[in-house]
Amino acid sequence: MAIAAAQRWSDVTAGLFAAAPYHRHEDPLDRVLAYLDFRRSLIKGETPEYTCLVGTMVQEAHVTHPAIRDACARSIFGHAQTLTADIRAAMKARGFGSDREAKSLARHTQAVLQGAFILAKAHVDRSYAIESIDHLQRYITLLFSHDQSRPKHRTARRRAA
Repeated sequence: MAIAAAQRWSDVTAGLFAAAPYHRHEDPLDRVLAYLDFRRSLIKGETPEYTCLVGTMVQEAHVTHPAIRDACARSIFGHAQTLTADIRAAMKARGFGSDREAKSLARHTQAVLQGAFILAKAHVDRSYAIESIDHLQRYITLLFSHDQSRPKHRTARRRAA
């Protein structure tokens, strides 16, 4: 039943996100940032109304029920994959990044969102989730506004060593 619930969750949320307004933006970075705006707009009501069913299930069953874990992983990583093309296109348009980095940033986005939901649940306060999304949005904005033609200080130091 839990595996069917994870699949149902994936099906319902896939439809929700496929029809979301963030897809209307022409610039891929604008789509990524609008995706986060959309996620932020969903945070209302009680915690079960905006948090992630599969995120909760995988936390509880990842060791004891591998089939449930795998169903939840398909859902979470499948959703992350929906962001990869926009992140990759935004990186390409700005002259940096790779396919691997685009996939990693998409997964990081999901990690922040899942962590945001945990904090909101721990304090029974959605402002913790909103705060995390706001930080993620600032991070992505800074990442894409950074002059990619200059080597990063840390990278330059590693090369010198």
